[in-house]
Amino acid sequence: MSKDDPGRKVVVSNRKARHDYDILTTFECGIALLGSEVKSLRAGQVQLKDAYAEVRGGELWLYNAHIAPYGFARAGGHEPDRPRKLLMPRRQIDVLGGRVAQEGLTLIPLSIYF
Repeated sequence: MSKDDPGRKVVVSNRKARHDYDILTTFECGIALLGSEVKSLRAGQVQLKDAYAEVRGGELWLYNAHIAPYGFARAGGHEPDRPRKLLMPRRQIDVLGGRVAQEGLTLIPLSIYF
């Protein structure tokens, strides 16, 4: 999918990351969300300012991505700053984990889109 794809709706973009870091490679992955988080994303209530990803236990996790609570969710909704699992093929996670460990790289989310 290209960046100019009319079917792609960008919810949030981390413009500061492109300024503060040298982007060596980009990857696309899915994200495991709760129902109230999807509603908040559709409303544009997300912030990637201090977000980063790490490989832990053979899985890829997103930290510090703030998704505001959805006002109409039952039982309080979700925790806004909880770690979220990123969905990517196992081989790709292993390669990323190896590069991060060897080269001292940081995994930074650049955007979230539908």
